[in-house]
Amino acid sequence: MAHHTVRDPGYAQRVRDSFARQQFMATLGATLERVTPGEVCIAVPFSVALTQQHGFLHAGVVASVIDSACGYAALTLMEPGAGVMSVEFKVNLLAPAAGRRFVAVGRVVRSGRTITACQGELRAVQDDGEVVVAVLQGTMMAVRDRAGIAD
Repeated sequence: MAHHTVRDPGYAQRVRDSFARQQFMATLGATLERVTPGEVCIAVPFSVALTQQHGFLHAGVVASVIDSACGYAALTLMEPGAGVMSVEFKVNLLAPAAGRRFVAVGRVVRSGRTITACQGELRAVQDDGEVVVAVLQGTMMAVRDRAGIAD
């Protein structure tokens, strides 16, 4: 496991507060399950309202949840007052997103002052185990001194 420097001793509460304000995650029914330095886990229950035409979780939902997990993982290592925004990401869809529940884990690969590289994955929880359905490679940016963007 990589060692990360925590710049904000209140990082966990800061991430939880920010997540609570993110209405899109609430719309998806997503919950924040774990917050540790450089790693965040977000879960989404299966809902027919989030599926595509074949009954699998829509790729837009998949990408959004992993992106949020990675963004919040990056935020755990930023100083107080900094906000986080995605700069870019690439998602590989590896298997149909079929399951009763989905768990996204975002991890920081390297945290810099402004740019943070992250990796994430989404697992489908099925009756007989878990399947990795998507992986993400992304870049997150610390945003400072910008009206309306903090935490």
